[in-house]
Amino acid sequence: MTDRVTVTVDDGVADVRLNRPDKLNALDLAAFEALAETGGRLAADPSVRVVVLSGEGRAFCAGLDFASFETMARDASGDAGADPDTRLPSDITERLPGRITNLGQQAVHAWREMPQPVIAAVSGHALGGGLQIALGADIRIVAPDAKLSVLEIRWGIIPDMTGTAALVRLVGEDVAKELVFTGRMVAGEEAVRIGLATRTADDPRAAATELARDIAGRNPHAIRHAKALINRASDAGADLAGQFLAESRALGELRGSPNQAEAVRSYFEKRPAVFTDPS
Repeated sequence: MTDRVTVTVDDGVADVRLNRPDKLNALDLAAFEALAETGGRLAADPSVRVVVLSGEGRAFCAGLDFASFETMARDASGDAGADPDTRLPSDITERLPGRITNLGQQAVHAWREMPQPVIAAVSGHALGGGLQIALGADIRIVAPDAKLSVLEIRWGIIPDMTGTAALVRLVGEDVAKELVFTGRMVAGEEAVRIGLATRTADDPRAAATELARDIAGRNPHAIRHAKALINRASDAGADLAGQFLAESRALGELRGSPNQAEAVRSYFEKRPAVFTDPS
């Protein structure tokens, strides 16, 4: 694991922080690996009863690192000469051994599938993949002025880190489509109103830690059973393995395509995009 994620454990509460504040905790390959590894390790630790997930500095997570988008636009298979941390796997439909996810999806799904409750504390921005990480938590406490967005459409792609399943589950089909189609920013209060967040707090990390300590003081077996049962009821009838693979296949078709490259170029060149209509 790298220093992309820090972990401290105190009285059964694991304080997990994305740790790239100079980049607004933007995601690169090292961050995906660190998140997936951390989630798996904490899930197997019986002394951890609750997890608080947040970001160091001014943002929860600003989404995928710009360098990764630039690499994606240049070449769907990645640029062999680029920084290894900015390159993405060339075959995102390949599943991790024994899992229904690829690495990016596991960086999110690790928090939903772990037996302990996970509380995301969101301040500043939670954009694109950053928002999807927050959606992997069981509870989201957000600052009133936090900015959340399913921002992938800006880059000509779709949410591919388990976000399509999470959005429908949390906000419903129509709101999910509006958020995905537009990529519009949602502030904290609206996020609570539409179901994207649980509640607001002026200091989300302090509020999340207080709630975590409350939960950590209760029967951990009951808490774990409760999470598993509620997840099962929420996912009843859902083919998550198929959904996650479909996300990856869709992104695989989009990544590096002419229209996706145009979405990225037009953003950085600050001009209207000129897209080719589907044939």
